[in-house]
Amino acid sequence: MNYILDGFHQAILLLCSGDEETFSAIYATLMVSGYSMGVSLLLGIPMGFFLGHFDFKGKKSIRTVVDTLMSLPTVFIGLMVYTLISSRGPLGDWGLLFTLPGIAVGQAILALPIVVGLSATAVESVDKKVRITIMSLGANRRQLFLSSLWEARHGLLAGAIAAYGRVMTEVGISMMVGGNIKWHTRTVTTAIVLETNKGKFGMGIALGLILLLIAFGVNLSVSFLRRRS
Repeated sequence: MNYILDGFHQAILLLCSGDEETFSAIYATLMVSGYSMGVSLLLGIPMGFFLGHFDFKGKKSIRTVVDTLMSLPTVFIGLMVYTLISSRGPLGDWGLLFTLPGIAVGQAILALPIVVGLSATAVESVDKKVRITIMSLGANRRQLFLSSLWEARHGLLAGAIAAYGRVMTEVGISMMVGGNIKWHTRTVTTAIVLETNKGKFGMGIALGLILLLIAFGVNLSVSFLRRRS
């Protein structure tokens, strides 16, 4: 048990002293997750609205595909992205391999089905009478879209939190696409794996505490937004 207590002690020292290696991993994680979540929300919410609001042929099949993609293994996504952006891949000239944008591409693919699926569920849960009322008041398509999203805002927030949690804790994509390069593409999760394997539990626990603090901050912010709305 002593090594666990020593790990927590070292973690506090690293965080309080502003250890550059620790905060480099934190910066990389926040940058990558910010990029990937921005793309997935920008694309996923409109796609989820279309999937949840309209009835069309093949909708059930598409929902099944989206629901299946929500549980994609991160290692598989990492492998596919690595294949595409490596020097022998079709996107090799873009120079994305072993970069933060390259990791963000993989994490956006990971988060997108989650955002689409949960956004569609949130839109479907909106009372149809509300939609009819909005349309009867002469709302155009843009107003209908924004009003429906507002009514489904709590479900959309839940979907965004679920996607962010999946992105923040993944390892496979960051390891394979980013290469876990120190000071460059090493994220919190890959650093935890590496430092723990090296026996440096203090660094691993420090980074684990940071993940917990980030998750707590996100949930606290969402709770505040819910109360305000």
